[in-house]
Amino acid sequence: MKPVHVLAERADEDPVEESGENLREKLNRELIELLQEMRVVLPGIQVIFGFLLTVPFTARFAQLTSLQRSVFFVSFIAAGGAIAFLVAPTSYHRLRWRQYDKENLLRLANKFAIIGLAFFALSLIGIAFIVTDMVIETRAAIWVAAGFGLVALLLWFVLPLARRAQQEPRVTERSTFVTSVDSTGSTGTGARAEKGRRDKN
Repeated sequence: MKPVHVLAERADEDPVEESGENLREKLNRELIELLQEMRVVLPGIQVIFGFLLTVPFTARFAQLTSLQRSVFFVSFIAAGGAIAFLVAPTSYHRLRWRQYDKENLLRLANKFAIIGLAFFALSLIGIAFIVTDMVIETRAAIWVAAGFGLVALLLWFVLPLARRAQQEPRVTERSTFVTSVDSTGSTGTGARAEKGRRDKN
């Protein structure tokens, strides 16, 4: 039968400890993951921004109502803001080259990515409203835009935040259990659990 402290370590399921990563390897992996996520988002917002750039030069732009023009301008600004925030980590990384500041870069890039996604969602909502309003009517455009906003809110923000809220109490319970087992006689388990929690943060 395995010792209790071994079972407690496995229950904690610290991915950093299980993978054997040190801090530098962890930062490199998280930076690569971040860049891959940026590659998924950026092409979409670039296409939207390019589309919005061409709209004022089309023949039908003069036919837009005052409301449609206002929504168009908000969508255009939101698309530009999304690109600015999503590209910002790249500029930061280049200007801080070989300054060994990846930890701070990742924290800033995480915030920038979330803000960029919010601007991206706002731009999508605006485009959905304009297109639907021109094709059908304003009432339908409001419903379609609200639907886009609701889907983006649920999938991009509510779902991951709800999952995070579910996991945090479990992590706290496992950490408390490991610490209590360590106090009864096992050596080093509580310290390793504490180190794992710091690495996660």
